[in-house]
Amino acid sequence: MAGLAHRVPDLGALELLLAVARLGSFGRAARELGITQPAVSSRIRSMERQLGVALVERSPRGSRLTDAGALVTDWARRIVEAAEAFDAGAQALRGRRDSRLRVAASMTIAEYLLPGWLMALRAERPDTAVSLLAGNSATVAERLLAGEADLGFVEGLTVPPGFDSAVVGHDRLVVVTAPGHPWARRRTPLSAEELASTPLILREEGSGTRQVLDTALGGLARPLLELSSTTAVKSSAVSGAGPAALSELAVGEELSARRLVSIPVAGVRLDRTLRAVWRTGHRPTGPGRDLLGLTRG
Repeated sequence: MAGLAHRVPDLGALELLLAVARLGSFGRAARELGITQPAVSSRIRSMERQLGVALVERSPRGSRLTDAGALVTDWARRIVEAAEAFDAGAQALRGRRDSRLRVAASMTIAEYLLPGWLMALRAERPDTAVSLLAGNSATVAERLLAGEADLGFVEGLTVPPGFDSAVVGHDRLVVVTAPGHPWARRRTPLSAEELASTPLILREEGSGTRQVLDTALGGLARPLLELSSTTAVKSSAVSGAGPAALSELAVGEELSARRLVSIPVAGVRLDRTLRAVWRTGHRPTGPGRDLLGLTRG
């Protein structure tokens, strides 16, 4: 079986032979296929050498199949029909794959970046149904590994084992409080030690936001509140429940309206990288590939 490709003509050659048989002329076959007549002659001769039999007899009146050529043409027709069925099946599979896209994303990306990306994707692929599963970065990894999502977006410090990734953006955490909090009246930045020892309104364990903050500070105090979404953390901070660390993406409007105040912190970098992730060896195709391209645009 390994040498079959060397013994059997390729599909292009078989389609050419069928055209010659149907049209009765090298010239007419060349015109139909958009190639030159010498190219047709060369391909037929090459096929005859490969098979070891004469396939076509040429005369001033045109081209006629030999007895062997008629038999080979019949076989060729079956092969080409099988190839057409194969192609139709593959197109159906692509259509089924491209008809949906399952995305899993960590909360900040799901709430503040993905809506715009998905609107742009819909403009390009109006027939693709997109489902979005929002959770923390650990949950995104679990969804991908379980085959419940085609493409994920996370905001943690590292790429989980078993995944490939592409950077889609950068973000920074900011410490915020309501205007009435004592920190809002400080004239000097917080130290890392003060922030680490203060109970904060935090996301749950497994969230990329919490991981970045915990790593940057070398540990956190017991949470003042532990909530499962960025919006819930932000609403609690706005209400005056306590300080929080949130994405710049999430608090721009509240900072501009003075519903929250940004608190400087000395000596701590709270930058983070936003990534698209997928299972190693399963790079996104179809609508997933297009969405990945839109994030970079």
